[in-house]
Amino acid sequence: MINLTLLGATGSIGKSTLAVVDLHPDQFNVFAISAHTNWQQMLELCKKYQPSFVVMTDENAAAQLTQQIQDKTVVLVGAKALDEIASHTQTDYVMAAIVGAAGMSSALAAAQAGKRIMLANKESLVLAGNIFMQAVKDNQAELVPVDSEHSAIFQCLQGGRSGLKKIQLTASGGPFLHTPLEKLVNVTPDQACAHPNWSMGRKISIDSATMMNKGLEVIEAHYLFNLSSEKIDVVMHPQSIIHSSVYFEDGSTLSQLGNPDMRSVISYAMSYPNRIASGVPSLDLTQNSPLEFYTPDFEKFSCLRLAFEALKQSGSSMGTMNAANEVAVDSFLKGRISFLDISTVIEKTLNEAEHFYPSTLSEVIHNDQSARAIADKIIKSYA
Repeated sequence: MINLTLLGATGSIGKSTLAVVDLHPDQFNVFAISAHTNWQQMLELCKKYQPSFVVMTDENAAAQLTQQIQDKTVVLVGAKALDEIASHTQTDYVMAAIVGAAGMSSALAAAQAGKRIMLANKESLVLAGNIFMQAVKDNQAELVPVDSEHSAIFQCLQGGRSGLKKIQLTASGGPFLHTPLEKLVNVTPDQACAHPNWSMGRKISIDSATMMNKGLEVIEAHYLFNLSSEKIDVVMHPQSIIHSSVYFEDGSTLSQLGNPDMRSVISYAMSYPNRIASGVPSLDLTQNSPLEFYTPDFEKFSCLRLAFEALKQSGSSMGTMNAANEVAVDSFLKGRISFLDISTVIEKTLNEAEHFYPSTLSEVIHNDQSARAIADKIIKSYA
Protein backbone atom coordinates (compact mmCIF):
# COMPACT_ATOMS: atom_id res chain seq x y z
CA MET A 1 0.00 0.00 0.00
CA ILE A 2 1.47 3.34 -1.11
CA ASN A 3 0.83 6.37 1.10
CA LEU A 4 -0.12 9.32 -1.10
CA THR A 5 0.08 12.96 -0.06
CA LEU A 6 -2.04 15.11 -2.34
CA LEU A 7 -1.17 18.81 -2.36
CA GLY A 8 -4.05 20.68 -3.98
CA ALA A 9 -6.82 18.14 -3.49
CA THR A 10 -9.73 20.34 -4.61
CA GLY A 11 -8.26 21.42 -7.96
CA SER A 12 -8.67 19.64 -11.29
CA ILE A 13 -5.46 17.60 -10.88
CA GLY A 14 -6.43 16.70 -7.33
CA LYS A 15 -9.84 15.47 -8.40
CA SER A 16 -8.37 13.43 -11.26
CA THR A 17 -5.79 11.92 -8.90
CA LEU A 18 -8.51 10.80 -6.50
CA ALA A 19 -10.45 9.32 -9.44
CA VAL A 20 -7.43 7.11 -10.18
CA VAL A 21 -7.10 6.22 -6.49
CA ASP A 22 -10.75 5.12 -6.53
CA LEU A 23 -9.90 2.57 -9.23
CA HIS A 24 -7.06 1.10 -7.15
CA PRO A 25 -8.03 1.20 -3.45
CA ASP A 26 -5.81 -1.83 -2.80
CA GLN A 27 -2.70 0.03 -4.00
CA PHE A 28 -3.03 3.62 -2.75
CA ASN A 29 -3.87 5.10 0.63
CA VAL A 30 -4.68 8.81 0.83
CA PHE A 31 -2.37 9.73 3.70
CA ALA A 32 -2.63 13.55 3.60
CA ILE A 33 -4.48 16.16 1.56
CA SER A 34 -4.39 19.93 1.32
CA ALA A 35 -6.44 22.85 0.05
CA HIS A 36 -6.56 26.61 0.49
CA THR A 37 -10.09 27.74 1.42
CA ASN A 38 -12.61 25.08 0.33
CA TRP A 39 -13.19 23.44 3.70
CA GLN A 40 -16.63 22.12 2.71
CA GLN A 41 -15.18 19.99 -0.07
CA MET A 42 -12.31 18.93 2.15
CA LEU A 43 -14.79 17.77 4.77
CA GLU A 44 -16.37 15.46 2.21
CA LEU A 45 -12.95 14.17 1.16
CA CYS A 46 -12.06 13.50 4.79
CA LYS A 47 -15.24 11.49 5.25
CA LYS A 48 -14.51 9.42 2.15
CA TYR A 49 -10.76 8.85 2.41
CA GLN A 50 -10.09 9.35 6.14
CA PRO A 51 -6.57 10.78 5.69
CA SER A 52 -4.23 11.04 8.65
CA PHE A 53 -3.66 14.75 8.00
CA VAL A 54 -5.41 17.57 6.21
CA VAL A 55 -3.87 21.00 5.67
CA MET A 56 -5.83 24.20 5.07
CA THR A 57 -3.53 27.09 4.23
CA ASP A 58 -6.28 29.57 5.10
CA GLU A 59 -6.71 29.97 8.88
CA ASN A 60 -10.46 30.61 8.77
CA ALA A 61 -11.02 27.55 6.59
CA ALA A 62 -8.93 25.45 8.97
CA ALA A 63 -11.02 26.64 11.92
CA GLN A 64 -14.26 25.79 10.11
CA LEU A 65 -13.02 22.34 9.15
CA THR A 66 -11.78 21.63 12.68
CA GLN A 67 -15.24 22.37 14.06
CA GLN A 68 -16.97 20.05 11.58
CA ILE A 69 -14.59 17.11 11.35
CA GLN A 70 -15.51 14.08 13.44
CA ASP A 71 -12.98 11.41 12.49
CA LYS A 72 -9.37 11.02 13.60
CA THR A 73 -7.94 13.24 10.85
CA VAL A 74 -5.58 15.91 12.24
CA VAL A 75 -6.19 19.39 10.81
CA LEU A 76 -3.08 21.50 10.25
CA VAL A 77 -2.93 25.11 9.11
CA GLY A 78 -0.56 27.25 7.09
CA ALA A 79 2.06 26.96 4.39
CA LYS A 80 4.66 25.34 6.67
CA ALA A 81 2.26 22.48 7.29
CA LEU A 82 2.40 21.70 3.55
CA ASP A 83 6.15 21.15 3.88
CA GLU A 84 5.50 18.88 6.87
CA ILE A 85 3.09 16.52 5.11
CA ALA A 86 5.17 16.53 1.91
CA SER A 87 8.26 15.42 3.81
CA HIS A 88 6.49 13.23 6.41
CA THR A 89 8.23 9.92 7.07
CA GLN A 90 5.05 8.00 6.23
CA THR A 91 4.54 9.79 2.91
CA ASP A 92 5.66 7.71 -0.09
CA TYR A 93 4.42 9.68 -3.10
CA VAL A 94 3.63 13.40 -3.32
CA MET A 95 1.28 14.79 -5.94
CA ALA A 96 2.46 18.42 -6.18
CA ALA A 97 -0.62 20.07 -7.66
CA ILE A 98 -0.79 23.45 -5.93
CA VAL A 99 -1.01 26.18 -8.56
CA GLY A 100 1.65 28.86 -8.81
CA ALA A 101 4.54 29.92 -6.58
CA ALA A 102 2.54 28.80 -3.53
CA GLY A 103 3.37 25.20 -4.40
CA MET A 104 7.14 25.62 -4.68
CA SER A 105 8.22 25.16 -1.05
CA SER A 106 6.26 21.94 -0.43
CA ALA A 107 7.45 20.38 -3.69
CA LEU A 108 11.03 21.23 -2.70
CA ALA A 109 10.44 19.74 0.76
CA ALA A 110 9.34 16.50 -0.88
CA ALA A 111 12.51 16.47 -2.99
CA GLN A 112 14.69 17.09 0.05
CA ALA A 113 12.97 14.18 1.81
CA GLY A 114 13.67 11.82 -1.10
CA LYS A 115 10.05 11.21 -2.08
CA ARG A 116 8.56 10.38 -5.46
CA ILE A 117 7.35 13.77 -6.64
CA MET A 118 4.60 13.69 -9.23
CA LEU A 119 5.11 17.24 -10.42
CA ALA A 120 2.08 19.16 -11.64
CA ASN A 121 3.42 22.42 -10.22
CA LYS A 122 5.68 23.71 -12.99
CA GLU A 123 6.48 26.88 -11.05
CA SER A 124 8.77 24.85 -8.78
CA LEU A 125 11.14 24.53 -11.72
CA VAL A 126 10.45 27.93 -13.27
CA LEU A 127 11.35 29.74 -10.04
CA ALA A 128 13.99 27.46 -8.57
CA GLY A 129 14.95 24.94 -11.24
CA ASN A 130 18.62 24.57 -10.34
CA ILE A 131 17.92 24.34 -6.61
CA PHE A 132 15.06 21.89 -7.13
CA MET A 133 16.91 19.57 -9.49
CA GLN A 134 19.96 19.54 -7.19
CA ALA A 135 17.70 18.55 -4.27
CA VAL A 136 16.26 15.71 -6.34
CA LYS A 137 19.77 14.49 -7.15
CA ASP A 138 21.25 14.91 -3.67
CA ASN A 139 18.39 13.10 -1.94
CA GLN A 140 17.76 10.43 -4.56
CA ALA A 141 14.19 11.57 -5.01
CA GLU A 142 12.10 10.43 -7.98
CA LEU A 143 10.73 13.13 -10.26
CA VAL A 144 7.92 12.11 -12.60
CA PRO A 145 6.27 14.89 -14.63
CA VAL A 146 2.49 15.19 -14.61
CA ASP A 147 1.99 17.79 -17.36
CA SER A 148 0.69 15.86 -20.36
CA GLU A 149 3.46 17.25 -22.58
CA HIS A 150 6.32 16.45 -20.25
CA SER A 151 4.90 13.04 -19.45
CA ALA A 152 4.82 12.39 -23.20
CA ILE A 153 8.50 13.35 -23.55
CA PHE A 154 9.34 11.31 -20.44
CA GLN A 155 7.62 8.26 -21.93
CA CYS A 156 9.20 8.69 -25.36
CA LEU A 157 12.67 8.82 -23.79
CA GLN A 158 12.31 5.57 -21.87
CA GLY A 159 14.25 3.90 -24.67
CA GLY A 160 17.18 6.24 -24.10
CA ARG A 161 18.49 9.62 -25.29
CA SER A 162 21.07 8.43 -27.82
CA GLY A 163 20.93 10.64 -30.91
CA LEU A 164 18.38 13.02 -29.41
CA LYS A 165 18.02 16.08 -31.67
CA LYS A 166 15.16 18.04 -30.09
CA ILE A 167 11.86 17.74 -28.29
CA GLN A 168 8.62 19.29 -29.46
CA LEU A 169 5.86 20.32 -27.07
CA THR A 170 2.38 20.48 -28.51
CA ALA A 171 0.02 23.34 -27.65
CA SER A 172 -3.70 23.38 -28.25
CA GLY A 173 -3.70 27.14 -28.79
CA GLY A 174 -6.56 27.52 -26.32
CA PRO A 175 -9.73 29.36 -27.28
CA PHE A 176 -7.98 31.97 -29.45
CA LEU A 177 -5.87 29.88 -31.81
CA HIS A 178 -7.55 31.30 -34.91
CA THR A 179 -8.68 34.64 -33.44
CA PRO A 180 -6.94 37.68 -35.00
CA LEU A 181 -4.83 39.73 -32.61
CA GLU A 182 -6.95 42.86 -33.03
CA LYS A 183 -10.05 40.97 -31.82
CA LEU A 184 -8.43 40.05 -28.50
CA VAL A 185 -8.65 43.60 -27.13
CA ASN A 186 -12.05 43.16 -25.50
CA VAL A 187 -11.80 39.51 -24.47
CA THR A 188 -13.57 38.72 -21.16
CA PRO A 189 -12.29 36.35 -18.47
CA ASP A 190 -15.10 33.88 -19.22
CA GLN A 191 -14.15 33.82 -22.90
CA ALA A 192 -10.48 33.31 -22.06
CA CYS A 193 -11.33 30.47 -19.66
CA ALA A 194 -13.40 28.57 -22.23
CA HIS A 195 -10.74 26.03 -23.21
CA PRO A 196 -11.91 23.77 -26.05
CA ASN A 197 -10.23 20.55 -24.80
CA TRP A 198 -9.32 20.71 -21.11
CA SER A 199 -11.29 21.44 -17.95
CA MET A 200 -8.95 23.48 -15.73
CA GLY A 201 -8.90 26.17 -13.06
CA ARG A 202 -9.27 29.80 -14.09
CA LYS A 203 -5.64 30.80 -13.65
CA ILE A 204 -4.22 27.99 -15.75
CA SER A 205 -7.00 28.50 -18.31
CA ILE A 206 -5.92 32.11 -18.77
CA ASP A 207 -2.32 30.94 -19.07
CA SER A 208 -3.42 28.57 -21.82
CA ALA A 209 -5.23 31.38 -23.64
CA THR A 210 -2.14 33.62 -23.55
CA MET A 211 0.21 30.66 -24.21
CA MET A 212 2.12 31.50 -21.03
CA ASN A 213 1.33 28.00 -19.84
CA LYS A 214 3.28 26.65 -22.80
CA GLY A 215 6.07 29.10 -22.05
CA LEU A 216 6.29 27.81 -18.50
CA GLU A 217 6.34 24.27 -19.88
CA VAL A 218 9.28 25.18 -22.14
CA ILE A 219 11.22 26.27 -19.06
CA GLU A 220 10.11 23.17 -17.16
CA ALA A 221 11.29 20.98 -20.04
CA HIS A 222 14.69 22.69 -19.96
CA TYR A 223 15.20 21.50 -16.38
CA LEU A 224 13.48 18.13 -16.60
CA PHE A 225 15.43 16.98 -19.65
CA ASN A 226 18.55 19.15 -19.36
CA LEU A 227 18.08 20.73 -22.79
CA SER A 228 18.92 24.20 -24.10
CA SER A 229 16.15 26.40 -25.48
CA GLU A 230 17.42 25.70 -29.02
CA LYS A 231 16.48 22.04 -28.58
CA ILE A 232 12.92 22.76 -27.38
CA ASP A 233 10.26 23.41 -30.00
CA VAL A 234 6.54 24.23 -29.82
CA VAL A 235 3.87 23.34 -32.35
CA MET A 236 0.17 24.24 -32.27
CA HIS A 237 -2.02 21.14 -32.32
CA PRO A 238 -5.67 22.02 -31.53
CA GLN A 239 -6.93 18.45 -31.19
CA SER A 240 -4.61 17.69 -28.22
CA ILE A 241 -4.23 14.07 -29.34
CA ILE A 242 -0.45 14.08 -29.86
CA HIS A 243 0.84 15.22 -26.50
CA SER A 244 4.46 15.78 -27.54
CA SER A 245 7.21 14.37 -29.75
CA VAL A 246 10.91 13.53 -29.62
CA TYR A 247 13.13 13.93 -32.69
CA PHE A 248 16.33 11.96 -33.27
CA GLU A 249 19.36 12.53 -35.49
CA ASP A 250 18.48 9.56 -37.71
CA GLY A 251 15.24 11.21 -38.82
CA SER A 252 13.03 9.18 -36.47
CA THR A 253 10.29 10.81 -34.43
CA LEU A 254 8.54 9.28 -31.42
CA SER A 255 5.23 10.70 -30.23
CA GLN A 256 2.88 9.83 -27.38
CA LEU A 257 -0.83 9.96 -28.23
CA GLY A 258 -3.97 9.71 -26.15
CA ASN A 259 -7.33 11.23 -25.40
CA PRO A 260 -7.00 14.62 -23.65
CA ASP A 261 -7.63 13.44 -20.09
CA MET A 262 -5.19 14.04 -17.22
CA ARG A 263 -6.06 10.74 -15.58
CA SER A 264 -3.81 8.97 -18.11
CA VAL A 265 -0.79 11.07 -17.12
CA ILE A 266 -1.57 10.83 -13.41
CA SER A 267 -1.98 7.06 -13.44
CA TYR A 268 1.37 6.71 -15.23
CA ALA A 269 3.09 8.89 -12.63
CA MET A 270 1.50 6.85 -9.84
CA SER A 271 2.47 3.47 -11.31
CA TYR A 272 5.75 4.19 -13.16
CA PRO A 273 7.56 2.19 -14.46
CA ASN A 274 4.42 0.06 -14.75
CA ARG A 275 0.98 1.04 -16.02
CA ILE A 276 -2.42 0.76 -14.39
CA ALA A 277 -5.97 1.50 -15.47
CA SER A 278 -6.81 5.21 -15.49
CA GLY A 279 -10.46 5.13 -16.46
CA VAL A 280 -9.67 6.89 -19.76
CA PRO A 281 -11.00 5.23 -22.93
CA SER A 282 -8.44 4.06 -25.48
CA LEU A 283 -7.81 6.36 -28.40
CA ASP A 284 -9.65 5.57 -31.65
CA LEU A 285 -8.13 7.67 -34.43
CA THR A 286 -10.90 6.67 -36.84
CA GLN A 287 -13.38 8.53 -34.66
CA ASN A 288 -11.31 11.73 -34.43
CA SER A 289 -11.22 14.71 -36.75
CA PRO A 290 -8.04 15.15 -38.84
CA LEU A 291 -4.99 16.19 -36.83
CA GLU A 292 -3.81 19.75 -37.49
CA PHE A 293 -0.49 21.46 -36.80
CA TYR A 294 0.49 25.13 -36.98
CA THR A 295 3.56 27.23 -36.28
CA PRO A 296 3.07 29.46 -33.19
CA ASP A 297 2.33 33.14 -33.81
CA PHE A 298 4.83 34.82 -31.48
CA GLU A 299 3.30 38.25 -32.10
CA LYS A 300 -0.17 37.21 -30.98
CA PHE A 301 1.12 34.89 -28.27
CA SER A 302 3.82 37.20 -26.98
CA CYS A 303 3.84 35.45 -23.58
CA LEU A 304 5.40 32.44 -25.30
CA ARG A 305 8.06 34.69 -26.80
CA LEU A 306 8.77 36.22 -23.39
CA ALA A 307 9.21 32.76 -21.85
CA PHE A 308 11.81 31.76 -24.42
CA GLU A 309 13.61 35.07 -23.84
CA ALA A 310 13.55 34.62 -20.07
CA LEU A 311 14.95 31.10 -20.41
CA LYS A 312 17.79 32.35 -22.59
CA GLN A 313 18.55 35.15 -20.13
CA SER A 314 18.33 32.57 -17.30
CA GLY A 315 18.87 33.48 -13.64
CA SER A 316 16.09 35.44 -11.96
CA SER A 317 14.31 36.32 -15.22
CA MET A 318 12.17 33.19 -15.18
CA GLY A 319 10.96 33.80 -11.64
CA THR A 320 10.35 37.47 -12.43
CA MET A 321 8.28 36.52 -15.46
CA ASN A 322 6.22 34.01 -13.48
CA ALA A 323 5.53 36.46 -10.65
CA ALA A 324 4.49 39.21 -13.04
CA ASN A 325 2.24 36.77 -14.88
CA GLU A 326 0.48 35.66 -11.69
CA VAL A 327 -0.17 39.27 -10.71
CA ALA A 328 -1.31 40.23 -14.21
CA VAL A 329 -3.64 37.23 -14.60
CA ASP A 330 -5.24 37.93 -11.21
CA SER A 331 -5.74 41.56 -12.24
CA PHE A 332 -7.30 40.52 -15.54
CA LEU A 333 -9.70 38.15 -13.78
CA LYS A 334 -10.68 41.02 -11.49
CA GLY A 335 -11.25 43.39 -14.41
CA ARG A 336 -8.34 45.73 -13.62
CA ILE A 337 -6.51 45.22 -16.93
CA SER A 338 -7.34 43.89 -20.39
CA PHE A 339 -6.36 40.53 -21.82
CA LEU A 340 -3.61 42.00 -23.99
CA ASP A 341 -2.25 43.97 -21.02
CA ILE A 342 -1.08 40.70 -19.43
CA SER A 343 1.96 40.32 -21.69
CA THR A 344 2.67 44.06 -21.53
CA VAL A 345 2.81 43.97 -17.72
CA ILE A 346 5.15 40.97 -17.85
CA GLU A 347 7.51 42.58 -20.34
CA LYS A 348 7.64 45.87 -18.42
CA THR A 349 8.34 43.99 -15.18
CA LEU A 350 11.18 42.06 -16.81
CA ASN A 351 12.68 45.31 -18.06
CA GLU A 352 12.45 47.00 -14.66
CA ALA A 353 13.41 44.14 -12.32
CA GLU A 354 16.96 43.47 -11.17
CA HIS A 355 18.54 40.50 -12.93
CA PHE A 356 20.73 38.15 -10.90
CA TYR A 357 21.42 34.46 -10.30
CA PRO A 358 19.64 33.23 -7.14
CA SER A 359 21.41 30.40 -5.33
CA THR A 360 19.16 29.98 -2.29
CA LEU A 361 15.43 29.56 -1.76
CA SER A 362 15.30 32.83 0.19
CA GLU A 363 16.74 34.68 -2.81
CA VAL A 364 14.16 33.04 -5.06
CA ILE A 365 11.37 34.15 -2.72
CA HIS A 366 12.80 37.67 -2.45
CA ASN A 367 12.90 37.96 -6.25
CA ASP A 368 9.32 36.68 -6.48
CA GLN A 369 8.10 39.27 -3.98
CA SER A 370 10.03 42.10 -5.62
CA ALA A 371 8.70 41.22 -9.07
CA ARG A 372 5.14 41.11 -7.75
CA ALA A 373 5.57 44.59 -6.27
CA ILE A 374 6.87 45.93 -9.58
CA ALA A 375 4.05 44.31 -11.55
CA ASP A 376 1.45 45.66 -9.13
CA LYS A 377 2.91 49.16 -9.46
CA ILE A 378 2.73 48.92 -13.25
CA ILE A 379 -0.89 47.75 -13.10
CA LYS A 380 -1.86 50.60 -10.79
CA SER A 381 -0.52 53.04 -13.39
CA TYR A 382 -3.21 51.71 -15.78
CA ALA A 383 -6.00 53.05 -13.56
